Amino acid sequence: MRTKKQSRTTPLRRMGGYAVDPWKSARRTAALVLFGWAAAAATTWIAHLALGWEAVPIMVGTALCVAFAVTLALLHRAFWLAVLSAVPALFILIGAVDYAPEAVLERRGVRERVEIVADSATGTASDNHRFTLRATDGSLLEEKLEYNGDVWAPEVGDRLDVVRDPEGVVPMEQADHVDASGRLSGLVGGAVTWTLMAVLAGRRGHVRRRLGRESIWGGLL
Repeated sequence: MRTKKQSRTTPLRRMGGYAVDPWKSARRTAALVLFGWAAAAATTWIAHLALGWEAVPIMVGTALCVAFAVTLALLHRAFWLAVLSAVPALFILIGAVDYAPEAVLERRGVRERVEIVADSATGTASDNHRFTLRATDGSLLEEKLEYNGDVWAPEVGDRLDVVRDPEGVVPMEQADHVDASGRLSGLVGGAVTWTLMAVLAGRRGHVRRRLGRESIWGGLL
């Protein structure tokens, strides 16, 4: 005969598995989906508020992505899907952080044809370049074009088009690197992938609970 204490701690066993409320699993799944979209929107909103301070949305966005992964693991009762969620999280983070400044440049940016006349990394082992630019009228621009890395890096003497913010809030970029719609597409694509993962996690987590597998430690694979 089942004791009162046992009835509180042991799931009700039925034929084919334990009795688990499917609506509770559905509510948990819906809550995670909403959290994922809210995290993407919040990171984008903070990136707009903190224009010129990329570290702020990066830190906030990273924390929200980690929170989503942890919650996904708890819902799924396993870790592998949470690990895979890092890929769309990267698209969300890059899209959210880069969309705001590039949208500003597309909206109010000034496009100019310039020539690179100096590179701060010349003669050094650094791959962080700060290019001095000369406009078509022969004047030197006060703002430097920053480029990190040596792959496809421009060189002194190259001519290229740049887009700069007349208000000086957003750093200038090469014109062919400004693609706000592309960043937004990556952001939305990452959020959609998160949604599919949350639905899969909710379904598989529900099944695992029916089978009595409440601990996630046994679900590493």
